[in-house]
Amino acid sequence: MTALTADQQACAELLQRDDPDRYYACLFAPEDKRGALFALYAFSLELARIREIVSEPMLGEIRLQWWRDALAGAGHGEVSANPVAAALLETVQKYNLPIQALRALIEGRTFDLYDDPMLTRVDLEGYCGETCSSLIRLASLVLADGRDPGGAEACGHAGVAFALIGLLRALPWHAARGQLYLPADVLAQHQVTREQILSGQVTPGVVAVLTELRVLARHHFERAMAGAGEMDESARAALMPLAVVPLYLKRMEAGGYEPFRTLISAPLWRRLLAMWIFSRKL
Repeated sequence: MTALTADQQACAELLQRDDPDRYYACLFAPEDKRGALFALYAFSLELARIREIVSEPMLGEIRLQWWRDALAGAGHGEVSANPVAAALLETVQKYNLPIQALRALIEGRTFDLYDDPMLTRVDLEGYCGETCSSLIRLASLVLADGRDPGGAEACGHAGVAFALIGLLRALPWHAARGQLYLPADVLAQHQVTREQILSGQVTPGVVAVLTELRVLARHHFERAMAGAGEMDESARAALMPLAVVPLYLKRMEAGGYEPFRTLISAPLWRRLLAMWIFSRKL
């Protein structure tokens, strides 16, 4: 049995509490790689929730800069005292992970700090790629002991699918705080205004926008699965977070779904079953 370090254990507990889908997905990876995966996903979680814990964008920028400094080795003593940072840096060194990919993830999260519009569908896919696809790619490198396992395209599609579903699930919270990830060109195509989204109006146009984005998520899911065979078998567990995508899509497409009120989730046993079935397909 491979024991987690204290820092990795702290990352695991953070994920289990605040990002359980990724936590349980990690349990389908080889035991000796789980600690490193916990570190990667905890790092992503820390970046993702900065908007929620700061009172203004500048304070969020300072937190992002702290992470840039930590990756550059320019941080102060508090870096080693931060269990997520310590576990992340250990993972980077052990598996020789590309720092630029981690920096890109930080840069992608800058968008979260502001209420700027997401201009186009391409911009949205790019955001999902920076904040999620790169993370799945890094996980595949860890699972392959730092070598290139192939499957970069599959990781790209997987990240976009997973991130899109996450954004659709979080629509009620984003709208309530005045933040909009739905692309402006898709809104315009269906004659939906920003104000309608932020005020929680469910119009035929809004329904059409959300339907189009679910179709986009399903497209990327299918492309990821089609490309999974190009990845070394040892690294395919990096795609495990995808297991819940069909489950959440099905619930969004069921009767009674109210996009600004319905909490899209599923019992833990159902998610674990979906992950087990998914793991058998990899």
